[in-house]
Amino acid sequence: MAPQAHEWHWLDQRASVSLSDLSRASGLTAQELAELVDYGAIAPLAPEQEELHFSAQCLVPLRAAVKLRVTYDLDIFTVVLLMDGLQRIEVLTHRIRTLESQVPRPHGALPQAMPEPIDVTDEYRPF
Repeated sequence: MAPQAHEWHWLDQRASVSLSDLSRASGLTAQELAELVDYGAIAPLAPEQEELHFSAQCLVPLRAAVKLRVTYDLDIFTVVLLMDGLQRIEVLTHRIRTLESQVPRPHGALPQAMPEPIDVTDEYRPF
């Protein structure tokens, strides 16, 4: 099954999308997206323009947060928190990949396995 033409547009995160396109792609109403703008979860590229446009980069974490919202029946403010967490994970993942790419490895060597996980449950004491 080949992707439809409009799906290819979302692959380029440097592109911009209109409010109506973002609403259609995310499944949120224009009012819910306006709330996300008010909370600072997404930011229009040029807020002074009449028709708002957003970076297509916000679409991936937005869709993931909306999927969790639907699954767990969450409110819009929780979507803001989820988006923040998902964006931080993306940034940290990118940093890890960048740092790993700078570590010299012998030709053909596979990355080292992670050490055994540490059990921190003994140290955890709830308030």
